[in-house]
Amino acid sequence: MNYNNKRFRPIDLTENAEVSSDTVFEYKQTGNILTSEYQSDQIITGHLIGIVSKDGTIEMRYHQVNKKGELMTGICFSKPELTSTGKIRLHENWQWTSGDKSSGKSILEEL
Repeated sequence: MNYNNKRFRPIDLTENAEVSSDTVFEYKQTGNILTSEYQSDQIITGHLIGIVSKDGTIEMRYHQVNKKGELMTGICFSKPELTSTGKIRLHENWQWTSGDKSSGKSILEEL
């Protein structure tokens, strides 16, 4: 699966997420390396980098500066699903590696 130039937006989030439904991730992929820059109402700027496996799952790390001025970091594992319309839906399990180190789940859908 290739995510290059695909855009995703969260459609379901746990409460401890800093991203919101207005966050758009535009993925860039070269080989099996995935990157993205993003921002939202709570995030001034954020970046992620990941590795895409042959089955399309993504192991990534992210860092972002939130509106409180805090540098937040985390790890995320995304599993793709193809919807009936042919769009990609990503089921994510993530955990903060800074702050309270809590974990959460998100679902992102291709725009």
